Amino acid sequence: MSEVEAAAEAETIGWRSRLADSDLFYAFTHSPVAIGSAVVTAVILLAALFAPFVAPHDPFDLASIDLMNSLLPPAWMDGGSWAFPLGTDDQGRDVFSTILYGARISLLVGFLSVILAMVIGVVVGLVSGYAGGLVDSILMRVADVQLSFPAILIALLIDGVLRGIVPRDDYDQIAVYVLVLAIGSSFWVQYARTVRSSVMIERTKEYVQAGQVIGLPTTTILFRHIMPNVLGPVLVIATIQLALAIITEATLSFLGVGVPPTSPSLGTLIRIGNDYLFSGEWWITIFPGVALVVLVLAINLLGDWLRDALNPKLR
Repeated sequence: MSEVEAAAEAETIGWRSRLADSDLFYAFTHSPVAIGSAVVTAVILLAALFAPFVAPHDPFDLASIDLMNSLLPPAWMDGGSWAFPLGTDDQGRDVFSTILYGARISLLVGFLSVILAMVIGVVVGLVSGYAGGLVDSILMRVADVQLSFPAILIALLIDGVLRGIVPRDDYDQIAVYVLVLAIGSSFWVQYARTVRSSVMIERTKEYVQAGQVIGLPTTTILFRHIMPNVLGPVLVIATIQLALAIITEATLSFLGVGVPPTSPSLGTLIRIGNDYLFSGEWWITIFPGVALVVLVLAINLLGDWLRDALNPKLR
């Protein structure tokens, strides 16, 4: 074994030992709720990620969709078929397959929205907490104004404005990115306030003062030295807001301003099924609704555990 390989193996072993000895790993392995929620989240995430290989049918393949198979009940009911285990919708698409593909879109929108909100919020919080004075007052008043409006209302406003600007034929192609912009622009305030309060504490510490004395650029002090010390609460907020972003996307899609019906998310599937709920075809909306509830509940439980695990007062 060469010296490079030996050094790489030693580094890997050291990383594994540090992980096994960490308080976070100990708290995770001794929390059945955290393990269960992580397993459920991982299963849904992997199923959605590998939907083309897991789903028995492709809901986007028009050649494989037959209207004669529309509104079939689940396989265990009279008239059902095991070719469509959870039944079919009004277009003849397999409900189980559309749930997998729909979860894929919902998770994509959720992750991108959280990343966008995190970037905006962390940058605003760093600048506001470090600069103080007039800059801090202006940025926090903007945050106060945004907090006075519900997130869903801001998302609807952004979506409506962009629908008026972008041609209708082109809008469906960018609908997912519009949702990401609308939801991400609604969730940055909590990150900004949390980071700002942490930065106001960190900027008085000796390592920040030492960086100022030796003439380090402000951006270096902010993003290289202060930011790593304030990211703990941000990760907790991101985990919890991932569930909120998924619910917001489902709400917008249910209201008809989300992704188009040709690319159904879980919210779109629930809206489509709602039209048939009272006529007896309950499976079109119930199964996507259950999938949404299970996904959001698992992510919320994981976020609650992470919040408690990173809180030194609860150890």
